[in-house]
Amino acid sequence: MRAAGRPVKRRPPHRDPQTCLDAYPDGTPRLRLAAGKALKERTVPLHEEAAEVIRALVALRQAQHDRGIHDPDLGRPVRYLFLRNGRLAGPDYLFANPLRAICQELGILNGVGKPAIHPHRLRHTLGTQLAERGARTQTIMKVLGHKSPGMSMTYTHISDPTVLADYQAVLTPGAVIAGLLADTLRSGQLDQDALDWLKTNFYKTELELGRCLRLPQEGPCECDLYLSCAKFITTPQYAPRLRERLCVERQLIANAQDRGWDREIEHHQRVADRITSLLDDLGESHDEPTG
Repeated sequence: MRAAGRPVKRRPPHRDPQTCLDAYPDGTPRLRLAAGKALKERTVPLHEEAAEVIRALVALRQAQHDRGIHDPDLGRPVRYLFLRNGRLAGPDYLFANPLRAICQELGILNGVGKPAIHPHRLRHTLGTQLAERGARTQTIMKVLGHKSPGMSMTYTHISDPTVLADYQAVLTPGAVIAGLLADTLRSGQLDQDALDWLKTNFYKTELELGRCLRLPQEGPCECDLYLSCAKFITTPQYAPRLRERLCVERQLIANAQDRGWDREIEHHQRVADRITSLLDDLGESHDEPTG
């Protein structure tokens, strides 16, 4: 199974049905996969329920007597485990289409009526759960097939309690947020690629008064330009900083008025107005609570 002449990540096991499933020394089921350009074998732990399904499928394949499909990478016929109409089953058939049907049936849809869960999100979920439960970076690398520690380190950052809490405060449905991107997030219109990037790189988005959800391909951040960047978002956790910045801007306005600096007054007034608007959207007061 290839895409643009290169192996895709979600390849079915490149092993005979009799040997693709075995177990770790403690009895935990594991699936042996050939992945990546070099088809280097890696093992993936399986839940017992998933292993039972694989065993049933293996039994069905063992009862069949096909010759297998020639694999140019291995140079020999392989009796693949996942077939469809006598051909190697593709990732859409195995993963995307069933998940899409489940989302439609259960109503798990985003703001534009599309499935809210994509197969790749399950991969991110696994990486995050491994990090949250103390798995070593090397373990995450091996399970997910990462080539560099940096790819796996993103999961340890999102698993930091402080970063995770802020991530949930921004991206959890119903979160109290403000900023030009707020309506997009509330309506679920952020595409899956953006969500995947944000989940694994959220720790990189923090600014003084909120977060910039601008993706790398969108160019440099502009959130300091009167806080009017289309990708800026903030939450009630930043209210104390917003109030502190508002106080500073008011002081700068007063100083500019004393000096007769009209352009400075205009500049700082824009910032102050934007901050008060953000505080209003968050339902927060403009001044520090007394008492």
